[in-house]
Amino acid sequence: MEPLNHECGMVMVRLLKPMSYYRRKYSNFQYGLSRLYLMMEKQKNRGQEGAGIACVKLKANPGEDYMFRDRALGSGAITEVFDRVQAELGKCTKEQLADDHYLSKSMPFLGELYLGHLRYSSGGTKSVSEVHPLLRRNNWRAKNLAICGNFTITNNDEVFKEIVSKGQHPRNNASTYFMLEQMGHRLDREVERVFRQAEDMGLQGLGITQYIEDNMDIANVMRTSAPIWDGGYVVGGITGSGESFVIRDPWGIRTAFWYADDEIITVASERPAIQTALNVTDDKVHELEPGQALVINKKGQMNLVQIIEKKANMSCSFERVYFSRGNDVDIYRERKQLGSELVGPVLKAVDGDIDHTVFSFIPNTAEVASYGLVEGFENYLNRQKLEQIKALGPDATPEQLEKILSRRVRNEKIAWKDIKLRTFITAGESRNALAAHVYDITYGVIEPGVDNLVVIDDSIVRGTTLREQILKILDRLNPKRIVIVSSSPQVRYPDYYGIDMSSLDHFIAFKAALALLEERGMWNVVTDVYCKCREQLSKPADERVNCVKEIYAPFTEEEISAKIQEMLTAPTVKAEVKIVYQTLDGLHAACPKTPGDWYFSGDFPTPGGTLLVNKAFIDYYEKYYK
Repeated sequence: MEPLNHECGMVMVRLLKPMSYYRRKYSNFQYGLSRLYLMMEKQKNRGQEGAGIACVKLKANPGEDYMFRDRALGSGAITEVFDRVQAELGKCTKEQLADDHYLSKSMPFLGELYLGHLRYSSGGTKSVSEVHPLLRRNNWRAKNLAICGNFTITNNDEVFKEIVSKGQHPRNNASTYFMLEQMGHRLDREVERVFRQAEDMGLQGLGITQYIEDNMDIANVMRTSAPIWDGGYVVGGITGSGESFVIRDPWGIRTAFWYADDEIITVASERPAIQTALNVTDDKVHELEPGQALVINKKGQMNLVQIIEKKANMSCSFERVYFSRGNDVDIYRERKQLGSELVGPVLKAVDGDIDHTVFSFIPNTAEVASYGLVEGFENYLNRQKLEQIKALGPDATPEQLEKILSRRVRNEKIAWKDIKLRTFITAGESRNALAAHVYDITYGVIEPGVDNLVVIDDSIVRGTTLREQILKILDRLNPKRIVIVSSSPQVRYPDYYGIDMSSLDHFIAFKAALALLEERGMWNVVTDVYCKCREQLSKPADERVNCVKEIYAPFTEEEISAKIQEMLTAPTVKAEVKIVYQTLDGLHAACPKTPGDWYFSGDFPTPGGTLLVNKAFIDYYEKYYK
């Protein structure tokens, strides 16, 4: 119900032909820039706090600038950045715009290599300085580095200590900055390695520079940087001399897809962005494998390099449920399946009364799951019809058959999300009352006091919007019963791999479990878990366990769901309310290729995630109970 802050999104574009080629074939001398823009816009669902781009010109002469960056904050950041780029082009004369040589030399963002980023930070972006790409400058072209990514590193302290032990002095201990400094340091060492080779060969001056840029192995930078990283990540980088890379974490937690032909090589966080921007079919777009890096040298030669040994597949299931755009062929199918997996529990929640049940969804991310739920009920109803027709036998009358065949699953658009109301004009309860009108409803499709109303959403995380807005507005239709359905299981644990949900007290499932422990005189479980979590802090990485699981262990999923529906039903709601969650088995049946489910199961894929969930409980306990 409440929008989660999405994960970041990234794009890398490497053009393989001169500008004149794209002007001639596509009538577009800004081909690379326009592909970058389109893929960023198609991934705007992944970040709205900020956006940035970087560009490298591969054929710049000494004295000419060759690496450019622009960034902006806010939901209109993409437009702001690209408007500034176009403003520079707007200064050109008609003759200059027709001159490819002039444009490639003089216009800042008309180059061969691009990096783009959409920002959603775990703590809220406060400054444009935090927006990617981050840039590390140097007088040597090959030592300039820009990076961006969708990542959260869970062992910041460990990596920070390693960097400091090498003699570096990072100005910030956030993972974004120390990753830039760590990789920048390894890039320096790689340049120096090749520099020594060039000297041993007797090269001098520009000959050394040329040799370095032609013989650098950017994969060495990742081999000496990435193995210490604990977390989920896709990190992309470009150097001032034209090398580029994208690396994916060895668990496959975060996603990355690539496409290559003789004109362009590109990488993006989501497959449909590439398909749309380049008009290619899904079978031409490949997924970057866990622990793998896509590496492109200065000449435009691409290689796939296994940087870290691939670990157990823990690809993020929430990516399928919520974050990625639903027009991906696999994600669309999986979201429909998530809906159909819920037919049984929803049927139970409405006491099997399909004829007096209306189905709908919360806009907009649950729409595809609603198709699957309705389709599942249609199949169920068809089986019922078949049995009823068989029972009538050969003497069935047309009226009897018509009555059976006329039964339908009642699927309506009930909830409408309006524009955000300017709720700052009032305060307190008046403000809450006004906020409830963010959603509107379709009147006249529910028979008051008779019909059940089933509404599916992708997830129920905090429950605040459900209690304060959704249930109250749905109750105006006077249904007999409101059934809220979550296409994902109960969100019980924080995420530490790129999603902004890191505090236990945000989760209604956690609050419900605590309430049950208190009601049943089992509060000792809470204090015991606190002590066990503290013990975990000193355990070796391979011995850590998630002690927070013990908070939920005494209860069934149904008991916690019942408590959640009690906590989220305001006294003013007249209809009976039921809440139905997806099961873990249902999730994995629908999304078999993405088994990462730590927010639901507590099975964190890395030791760093396990450490942080125990720390989260310690922080919660000490905040409220010490």
